Amino acid sequence: MVKRATGKRQRSTLRSAGDVPRRPLGSTGIQVSAIGLGGYHLGAIKSEREAIRVIHAAIDAGITFIDNAWEYHDGRSETIVGKAIVDRRRHVFLMTKLCTHGRGEREAMRQLEQSLRRLKTDHLDLWQIHECVYDNDPERHFAPHGAADALLRAQREGKVGLVGFTGHKRPEIHMAMLKNGFPFDTCQLPLNCFDASFRSFEQIVLPELLRRGIAPIGMKSLGGDGRQVTARAITAAEGLRYAMSLPVATTVSGIDSMRILEQNLGVARGFRPMPLRQMEALRQRVRTEAADGRFELYKTTARHEGAVGRAQHGFPPEQELSA
Repeated sequence: MVKRATGKRQRSTLRSAGDVPRRPLGSTGIQVSAIGLGGYHLGAIKSEREAIRVIHAAIDAGITFIDNAWEYHDGRSETIVGKAIVDRRRHVFLMTKLCTHGRGEREAMRQLEQSLRRLKTDHLDLWQIHECVYDNDPERHFAPHGAADALLRAQREGKVGLVGFTGHKRPEIHMAMLKNGFPFDTCQLPLNCFDASFRSFEQIVLPELLRRGIAPIGMKSLGGDGRQVTARAITAAEGLRYAMSLPVATTVSGIDSMRILEQNLGVARGFRPMPLRQMEALRQRVRTEAADGRFELYKTTARHEGAVGRAQHGFPPEQELSA
């Protein structure tokens, strides 16, 4: 078992006038909003001013958990969030991710310093290893002077409070990350009503996280690209409500407009979990379409893998695959 660093943790004072419920972040003693603001989609908003307006509206509504990653839109997502929270830092739980993809501790610490500058803060509430999606990722991350060592070093230096990892490809990769006995505080994983019937993180990984007291952070509640909704297999409200009804600390939601923010807040405000019987009925309703992975392309294709990870693993850029 790897011992946790004993560096002093710095925590945000999470205050908001909104009515989005809070949940415990695993066994950390911290409470976060039941829905989180996804960093990738923020960087996709064309107008920086509009992106900041969305972030401010989300915080005012009670969303405290803000997701991000060093590589999102070549740093644009972090830069936008940094500008948006410069006078609101104490009101949010700020997370970003290192994107070494096996390049080790030195690269991770370089990225951390860049993330802190972009986010205009001296510490992160949570730092996670991004996109554990290749079979040899666990081996690389836990190699001497790998990403896992960077997490502990950042904690010792007081630049990071909590640590975790993310991924979306196969439950077995998550389980390989967990079996090292590293003291992760959080784990981000795809959870939606289709996942329950196909290479299921809900069935395989989620129970293990709960057993260990690691906070589950849900993502891809609508499959990562919304095709579940545009194909009319489910409604957005059904998908988000199902994901938020699972025993997770928060569900990170991709929000790229005020319209989508209001839509998702309609589910999150005064949230009432979906009854177990209704959840099972929804799983059964989509079981046939779920079985071939058509609505979870992040599991069956490389479409959701980032450019940095592709390059590190020798995969061609996405534009070459679509040419």
